[in-house]
Amino acid sequence: MAQQAVQLDRETFSCSICLDLLTDPVAIPCGHSYCMNCIKSFWDEGEHKKNYHCPQCGKTFTQRPDLEKNTMLAALVEQLKKTGLQAAPVDLCSAGSGYVACDFCTGKKQKAIKSCLFCLASYCEKHLQPHYEVAPLKKHKLVEPSKNLQENICSKHDEVIDIFCRKDKKCICYLCSVDEHKGHDTVSAAAERAERQRELEERRGNIQQRIQDREKDVKLLQQEVEAINHSADKTVEDSEKIFTELIRLLQKRSSDVKQQIRSQQETEVSRVKDVQEKLEQEITELKRKDAELEQLSHTEDHNQFLLNYPSLPALRESTHSSSINIRPLRHFEDVTAAVSELRDKLQDVLRDSWTNISLMVTEVDVLLSEPESGPEPTTRAGFLKYSCKITMDPNTAHTMLVLSEGNRKVTRMDQHQIYPNHPDRFTDWWQVLSKESLTGRCYWEVEWSGLGVFVAVTYKNISRAGDGNQCRFGYNDKSWVFSYYKNTSKFGHNNIWTPVSGPVSSRVGVYLDHRAGILSFYRVSESMTLIHRVQTRFTEPLHAGVSVFPGGSAEFCKPK
Repeated sequence: MAQQAVQLDRETFSCSICLDLLTDPVAIPCGHSYCMNCIKSFWDEGEHKKNYHCPQCGKTFTQRPDLEKNTMLAALVEQLKKTGLQAAPVDLCSAGSGYVACDFCTGKKQKAIKSCLFCLASYCEKHLQPHYEVAPLKKHKLVEPSKNLQENICSKHDEVIDIFCRKDKKCICYLCSVDEHKGHDTVSAAAERAERQRELEERRGNIQQRIQDREKDVKLLQQEVEAINHSADKTVEDSEKIFTELIRLLQKRSSDVKQQIRSQQETEVSRVKDVQEKLEQEITELKRKDAELEQLSHTEDHNQFLLNYPSLPALRESTHSSSINIRPLRHFEDVTAAVSELRDKLQDVLRDSWTNISLMVTEVDVLLSEPESGPEPTTRAGFLKYSCKITMDPNTAHTMLVLSEGNRKVTRMDQHQIYPNHPDRFTDWWQVLSKESLTGRCYWEVEWSGLGVFVAVTYKNISRAGDGNQCRFGYNDKSWVFSYYKNTSKFGHNNIWTPVSGPVSSRVGVYLDHRAGILSFYRVSESMTLIHRVQTRFTEPLHAGVSVFPGGSAEFCKPK
């Protein structure tokens, strides 16, 4: 406890400038105390700037305060000295690991305020004065106090290291530059530092600019996150309302159908029961008459029989035919069939719409970056990684086309085939579409034979009925096609045709990156040869399509 009190006294009565017990203590207006010479020297340094402030609390004074010796504090310090509680000499241990002592102080070492790179020594404020006053010393390089000044001396030549060898990228002394570094590109360390300092500042400037740019980007992305969340929440809310309306509409239609069926049921049952009741009344009347006739037939008296027979009433004409004709109806089974047909159509619409909705959702892409799919492959092996199985939809095939090989192959016939009517069927052009819809990254190959072939991709809503351009691959804005016919190859879209040069191949590869809007056609042989590539924006799922000429065929090859 006594040692703690001693330490407290030393700290309390020590000057924070010289770190020794106060000598001629003075108190400045803020209340802190210093040695009179210490605070005078401190304020002398700032005299030209009229900067007078407390070294401890930093409080500034507009005018330099007058200093008067604090006799009471001086007496206390003297009393401490007499009791042997001298402040320990300042050394490296008491001053902390960053403390550097003056090399020229004798006895008690003062704290160094500068180190000289030429003298390789550190100076307190007093011993540093010659460097400010003596002309040769003014040229010396003064830095913050450093303990590592010996590192600036060449270990081989014991000379100051002040030259930089750019070839070997190291600091050397003068003798090194004329010895093992002779002929090397050398400059002064200061010059090299200045150049590297400029580079450093430039790099810092670039870094700071990038920081500002990234901070702007972060702010922009945060705003985008809020916008995405708001849009998603609003879309979910709107979608739920729309689906709720659809459910209500279906429930309303279900209720209407049920009510109509029950009403028709009641009407028909009432009609049948009315006829049934009349027939039953007629049966009762006929049975009564039959009983009278039977009774008369048993009369043994001939005269009585002949007398009563004319009085029997004549049989009235029946209001109904001799038999009831029931039309060959299945009652309400046809209604069930009609509702089932409606269900199937709704399922088709929902399936196609869902694919389109799903595509719209996945196409929400905020960041303007490379597509997630990456670059287009350059080898067939690379393309085959994206192979997809494609089969043809019989409901779309023209009636002169025959599908085989599990609906992967189509052959052009000379006669029409017997196919059921279907709204998806091409009526005039020898075309057929794939059953699968295509999104994402896809690759497939078509092997063909005959006079020529059309290899196409198209939106599902391409027209089917008629012989106009709206139905034909490549002649409208809903389809893209590579065609070969009569030794002529070309690419077509929206009835704009681009000639394609190069040899003909019996196998055509098609690469689709739906999200990136890339469609490429390749000749497939020993290598992959690009026929034509188009960059666009696909707004709906696509379907593969082919068209073949008389005697020809085309097959979607199995992925291998």
